Amino acid sequence: MTLVKWNPEREMGALQRRMNRLFDDFFGDAFWTGGDRPLAAFEPVVDIREDADAYYVHAELPGVKKEEVRITMQDNMLSIRGEKKQESEKKEASYHRLERSYGAFERTITLPASVMADKVDASFTDGVLTIMLPKTEEVKPREIAVKVR
Repeated sequence: MTLVKWNPEREMGALQRRMNRLFDDFFGDAFWTGGDRPLAAFEPVVDIREDADAYYVHAELPGVKKEEVRITMQDNMLSIRGEKKQESEKKEASYHRLERSYGAFERTITLPASVMADKVDASFTDGVLTIMLPKTEEVKPREIAVKVR
């Protein structure tokens, strides 16, 4: 059996190559190099909250016009679709970096079966879409009186 002397530089180089490959696979080269490939397609972030009467979905849609947003409900699935259009580039301007995401988007959220689909309400204020999904009567909490005997 031959003994091989441990070389920490060789081991660290192999680790560095594996880490680089991991980050390249996850983020892509454009993330690090500022290449012309887009970072990611636009996907709105959402907050979902609940109170005794309804569920509320708040979606951030900066730069999207309300006319470009479509909301649908089918089989307890709420879908928010639209498109964030890119501003036209100015030919006299010299861009150093373009990081904002553009394009068509769709966000689908599974809802509980206890939503009254015919009473859903949506509003759009300052780039935030708010969707109110009222609960059906059978799931609303109710207080039950305790009888003393």
